[in-house]
Amino acid sequence: MSPISPLGLRRLALYGPREGAVSGGRDNQVGYAVMFAVFNRIRNGLRAGLAVAAIGLLSACDPALVGSVTGPQAPAPSVDTTEPVKVALLLPTNSGVGELDTIARDLERAARLAVSDLQGVQVELTVYSTQRQTAVAVARAQEAIAAGANIILGPLDGEAAAAVGAATAGSGVNVLAFSNNTAIAGGNVFLLGQTFEDSARRVARYARAQGKTRVLVLHARNIAGEAGRAAVEKALAESNLTLAGTTSYEASLPGVTGAVSSARATRASSGADALFLTSNTAGALPIFAELLPEAGLGPDRVQYLGLSRWDADPRLHTLSGVQGGWFAMPDRGRDAAFKARFASTHETQPHILASTAYDGIAAIGSLWARGGDAPLSPQRLTQGAGFQGATGVFRLLPDGTNERGLAIGSIQGNQVVTVDAAPSGFGGFGS
Repeated sequence: MSPISPLGLRRLALYGPREGAVSGGRDNQVGYAVMFAVFNRIRNGLRAGLAVAAIGLLSACDPALVGSVTGPQAPAPSVDTTEPVKVALLLPTNSGVGELDTIARDLERAARLAVSDLQGVQVELTVYSTQRQTAVAVARAQEAIAAGANIILGPLDGEAAAAVGAATAGSGVNVLAFSNNTAIAGGNVFLLGQTFEDSARRVARYARAQGKTRVLVLHARNIAGEAGRAAVEKALAESNLTLAGTTSYEASLPGVTGAVSSARATRASSGADALFLTSNTAGALPIFAELLPEAGLGPDRVQYLGLSRWDADPRLHTLSGVQGGWFAMPDRGRDAAFKARFASTHETQPHILASTAYDGIAAIGSLWARGGDAPLSPQRLTQGAGFQGATGVFRLLPDGTNERGLAIGSIQGNQVVTVDAAPSGFGGFGS
């Protein structure tokens, strides 16, 4: 196998901070820098508008906060379900970051869309601005509870969600956070974001069913990359797949090119028949999609597996390196229907995170409609049948994480196709 060509090296450039870096030092989902190869079609396409990544880890957080969140909590107070359910929606408005304002706007729009879809349930939705500051989020959550909120929807950042959960645990009010950071889940904090663990598990099971046996993992050497690696390794073990090796990299020109060479060598010595890439379209994925095939480690020799949503940006799909790769994604039909409904109302496509707000309201409304003294208790929130959300079925788990009915997607002929459909329910799925 030939080394990376000089032409390939000349085409490679990295922009901005390291992959997974945190804008403002907080959020690994809302702060990924753009790192792409310098092909005109990539530089003028993929880089545009992707200063904020849509899929990633929604925050590293202080371990002390995690510990306090997962501790004892008060029981849910009794309520009257003939009255409107009071939902406090914590959003990162007034943050001074344009992309965050867009996310906050679309989260609110999706939540209100879900409210309008509910049958027989009235929702009193109150929006609280967190300014994307943890202390402000805690103060707003406490204000909301004092005002009689039955449940908290949000906030966006994992660190803020952990702090809010810790501050409100004694109230019996649960928090449905938009985060996908499983480190902060538990106690009264439940995650709505699609987690690394859930995606990795779905992809690993499919790979095993297709006869793959030995998997090489390629990940960034940072918080998000290490979290992705851990999720993948756990999924491989659960699926009886062999970890053939791991290759990590610093997000720099030497780091990425060195990772390509290292991955090629490890694959040759281990006999890996699949390569699990944890990076996303706003990180090193487009670069690897160009350089790995050049180095003789293309999809014609090893099956690519993706941890992130490869369907999220169509400009990625023209790269030869992603053709035939497998990744987890929501039900495409449900996803398209939600986007069409959102666009018909607001004349713009929703941010990829918007559906989490819809899902939160859908779950709250479903439980409130069924009545009972404590419809939003942890026991009710974690019902095994789950809920029908914007992009498919999902359920909240007792440990605060979630499981989604995900499809397996693939890029074929520069387009996204479904190679294994998403389940419509949890009858035996994921058990």
